[in-house]
Amino acid sequence: MIGEALTMVRIEIDAEVFAFLQENSEPLVDTPNTVLRRLLLEGTAAVQGGADEQPGRGPGALMPFLERGWIKPDEALHHVKKRTGQTFHAKVTPDGWIRIADGREFALPSPALKAQVGTEINGWGQYTVLSAGKPLQFLREQLRLAQLREQQEGA
Repeated sequence: MIGEALTMVRIEIDAEVFAFLQENSEPLVDTPNTVLRRLLLEGTAAVQGGADEQPGRGPGALMPFLERGWIKPDEALHHVKKRTGQTFHAKVTPDGWIRIADGREFALPSPALKAQVGTEINGWGQYTVLSAGKPLQFLREQLRLAQLREQQEGA
């Protein structure tokens, strides 16, 4: 796919579909296309806005990091609210989901962190991997670069 131009096509969607895309997006990160690509093409269609644990669920968004050994099952994530100093903790499950303190599990970081803090928030940018001292967004960017290198080497 490297070096190939992607053809973009315009589509019309109704307000309900647009609302669904917004619920499943990472604020200030995703476009409607990236949400659809993630939900339809990357095997995460079973996840709808951080639904609680489901039987037969697919892997969570952190699974690529587990597969590469960059994080481990039960890895601690945390977020500190800047204004109040309040700290929120979560753990990574063996299948790449995020388990928050009340036991609910989410496939994506933003819905998990939103459930903890009560407002829209970018979980990729605000959750820190405690052992690494880096935000999930840093790992996400490293993964993107690694995948690009692998694609270039395979071409």
